[in-house]
Amino acid sequence: MPIYLDNNATTPLEPEVRDVMFHYFDAEYGNAGSRTHEYGARANKAVQLAREQIAVLADADPSEVLFTSGATEANNLAILGMADHGRRSGRKHLVTTAIEHKAVLEPMRALEAQGFELTVVGVGESGRASPKDVLAAVRDDTLLISLMHANNETGILQPIEDVADGLQGHPAFFHVDAVQGFGKELNGPRNKRIDMLSVSAHKLFGPKGVGALIARKRGYQRPPISPIAYGGGQERGLRPGTLPVPLIAGFGTAAAIALRDHRLRKKACSAERQRALSVFGALDPIVIGDQSFVLDHVLAIGFKGVDSEALMLALRDKVSISNGSACTSARREASHVLTAMGLHPDALDAVVRFSWSHLQTGTPWAELAQEISALRINA
Repeated sequence: MPIYLDNNATTPLEPEVRDVMFHYFDAEYGNAGSRTHEYGARANKAVQLAREQIAVLADADPSEVLFTSGATEANNLAILGMADHGRRSGRKHLVTTAIEHKAVLEPMRALEAQGFELTVVGVGESGRASPKDVLAAVRDDTLLISLMHANNETGILQPIEDVADGLQGHPAFFHVDAVQGFGKELNGPRNKRIDMLSVSAHKLFGPKGVGALIARKRGYQRPPISPIAYGGGQERGLRPGTLPVPLIAGFGTAAAIALRDHRLRKKACSAERQRALSVFGALDPIVIGDQSFVLDHVLAIGFKGVDSEALMLALRDKVSISNGSACTSARREASHVLTAMGLHPDALDAVVRFSWSHLQTGTPWAELAQEISALRINA
């Protein structure tokens, strides 16, 4: 198999996570909602432990962790779930940026179609939104600001702490799509002025199919979210359905490991990044975004004269990489993120994304550089 360098799309399971999950698949397989027997009690205990583990990573209270099927559902719940409160309070203005994931932009557009007003803040070639521009867009009638923690295509960290600090004293709710950076850069998502965090297990070396919305209280009040689905009243009535205990237990374990091994992972990923940049530097690449704000494990890069599709095809037997978000890769279209950054059309077609992990070993960067150089010569 090729070496996997698409960890921004999804990550492999940590072995410890796999062991925990199989225990709850095979041995303690009860329904956490079954309160009349030991199997249900043990399942419920596993869910509560996972809430605690995720809450510690986010510096939140366990009662603020609401499990979902993933970050897309969490984003939709955070955005669409605020609509009723917006209508009741007369605050129907929304703020986001042009580089958000479609799981934020499309719910925002859906509310816009229902009569809400949406301000989309642009970004420049740095790939990082200006906190001044985001805060300048906030009005007295602003209901919600949604800003991602780290961009999935470029790895560029966004100024969530600056925006959170600038919102002190304003009633608007602040939502952060923290999927890419959660457990990798610790400080930003822990800011208490962030009202809601969307997170996902499968970007944190946990399983696919489970995520969470962390809805922080202000004083004693949770964000006034209304459910967008109805059923058995699970997750405080905001997300009905039988809880997937093995997935949740795996998510909690992944969060605990992320906190425990944070420094070791950063060190390994940073070293891998330096190796890649050292080798690729000889090719005079186009490195995308302000590298002083980039996640250690991500490199969005273009090579002049080399089309990204041709490059991925040429390298597919050696490495697995991408040229955009996995959620929209079924169709080739210009990246809305790179377009918002103002990249030249030639550069747009050249950009690929390498994203590795602490589990990576022996990436043949020099060999990859030779292949890229050969493509350029033959172009």
